[in-house]
Amino acid sequence: MSHILIVEDESVIRTALRRLLERNGFQVSEAGAVQDAVDNFKLVDFDLIITDLRLPGAPGTDIIPLAEGVPVLVMTSYASLKSAVESMKMGAVDYIAKPFDHDEMLMTVERILKQKALERENQALKSQLGRDFPISGMIGNCEAMQAMFRNIKKVAPTDSTVLVLGESGTGKELVARAVHEQSARRDGPLISVNCAAIPETLIESELFGHEKGAFTGANANRKGLVEAADGGTLFLDEIGELPLEAQARLLRLLQEKEVRRVGSVQSKTVDVRLVAATHRNLKNLAREGRFREDLYYRLHVVELRLPPLRERGNDVALLAKELLTRTARKMAKPELQFTPEAVQAISQYRWPGNVRELENAIERAVILADTNAITPDLLAIDLTPEYELEEDYPLPTKHFRPSEADAAEPQEDLSLEDYFQRFVLEHQEQMTETELAQKLGISRKCLWERRQRLGIPRKKPASR
Repeated sequence: MSHILIVEDESVIRTALRRLLERNGFQVSEAGAVQDAVDNFKLVDFDLIITDLRLPGAPGTDIIPLAEGVPVLVMTSYASLKSAVESMKMGAVDYIAKPFDHDEMLMTVERILKQKALERENQALKSQLGRDFPISGMIGNCEAMQAMFRNIKKVAPTDSTVLVLGESGTGKELVARAVHEQSARRDGPLISVNCAAIPETLIESELFGHEKGAFTGANANRKGLVEAADGGTLFLDEIGELPLEAQARLLRLLQEKEVRRVGSVQSKTVDVRLVAATHRNLKNLAREGRFREDLYYRLHVVELRLPPLRERGNDVALLAKELLTRTARKMAKPELQFTPEAVQAISQYRWPGNVRELENAIERAVILADTNAITPDLLAIDLTPEYELEEDYPLPTKHFRPSEADAAEPQEDLSLEDYFQRFVLEHQEQMTETELAQKLGISRKCLWERRQRLGIPRKKPASR
């Protein structure tokens, strides 16, 4: 039952209002002045305060700051637009003129109380989410995740460059988003770029922009993604795939806070906070000459490491249940549950694709489920050792014809994984990434992902 305080110096009006509210199920207390209310009641215990504007001693609006967040409804017989505006500016939740209509008063009171209840509920949910999921969109109770959450809270308010490390599919972009949302740049843009998804010939133009006529096809001036992130955060995913020429430009951005478009002779100052991510060992790449050492040390200011899903213990089952709830809600499905066998399979499987693979498996299961039970067969989890090998690298029969040297060697013991590695290593000097992908019968993105899993670095094709 909602508890309402009436502050009104005219006893007839006060009594009539009290009876009206009590008849409609409200608990009511009364006071004749602001000081009377302060002396006799603890204002924060009320759900709503209804006060007259003109009161002896002090105006009714003086109770607003004393109420500490309790909504205050102001009423007065001196109804005017000016007094209404002034009351609302001082923090009144609403304004009603006397003599008031009973139905209007009840509707106003119920609306205010309902709104207040919704605000309390939302606050409670936010508090609960803050306790359970301290970083937006991320779930994790294991020590590695909790340590990362603590480090995000420490580094986010600064402008320091952040390097996020973790296997593909672990959620590196979510970490970048969390850093951005908890920083002073949260109202600015967050621009995400996958460095591996942009061809080498275009990446400098995409990142830094270009001037008209800078190269064939540059028909107009174009602002790059770095400029688009001005005042916010730039997230460079898979930064280990960034060509050396683009690395030099990025280094200047970090050192001088300047960006120069391709084909331009003038630089522009930008205010950008950089968050980079990779699953590669940049230090080793720097030693091999495939990544600038000076850029590595510029990036390696604060390191946030995401553990793979197989190392997160009970988090796997917790994350799976949350993803199941979200996916079912998104697809307007009834409440679904994992069978005990499914939970066991989820916990035992190593998840080489990490959270992304888990999310996709659950989405597939929700689509195919005929009942409210999610079983291992719906998840398509195969715990046999051959599982990954069978799924990897389908043998191309249409796009590639083995050389005579290849045909001369016995092929019986050559696994699909070995076949892919051998073909790429033998032909990457003469072919572009696009040509390699076409010959293998896969997409360019799929080629890149398989390179990463097998540790085959991308090399530039020989000039022809």
